Amino acid sequence: MPKGRLEAFTDGVIAIIITIMVLELRPPAGGTFAALWGLRYSLLIYLVSFFTLAVYWNNHHHLFLIVRKISGRVLWANVLFLFTISLFPFATAWVGEHHVGNAAPEMTYGIVVCATNAAFFLLIRCLSHADKTNHDFAQLVGRDYYKPVVSVLGSFGGIFAALIWPPLTIMINAALLLLWVQPERRIERHVQHK
Repeated sequence: MPKGRLEAFTDGVIAIIITIMVLELRPPAGGTFAALWGLRYSLLIYLVSFFTLAVYWNNHHHLFLIVRKISGRVLWANVLFLFTISLFPFATAWVGEHHVGNAAPEMTYGIVVCATNAAFFLLIRCLSHADKTNHDFAQLVGRDYYKPVVSVLGSFGGIFAALIWPPLTIMINAALLLLWVQPERRIERHVQHK
């Protein structure tokens, strides 16, 4: 099964999700910087969410650079991944609107991040199974699940960090992104030398 349509569909969905998120931003009620300052939490969570989606897209792209074959399971795993990231505009808007004294918006945001991390991990596993004869994939991704497992477990813990201090959930998830900011260097080196 060719992978090009899956990649194009994923690119389109992520672009739409980012567009929806920016459309959720509302201009300040007044024409002063003080009015803009009142929107600082909405702007900050938008920035975190935008960066998060960019990191997911970048890693998805790099992963598919070395994939040769996909299967029906991969298609469904990718749909699950897209479903989870489609929840980012909702979670982002809720955190932006209700950022003071409420744990539920941040916990929901943490659940969305954790579900997306788990869906991406499932996608990697399905790709590994579908492309068994791809020695490049086995060598470059293989069974090295350190980053996905740490991300799932860390974001799961981050959900409950909101009970201590709600912004802690966002901070934990933003810190976990540092694992993924630089896509897998082994893949980049491999693609450059082909």
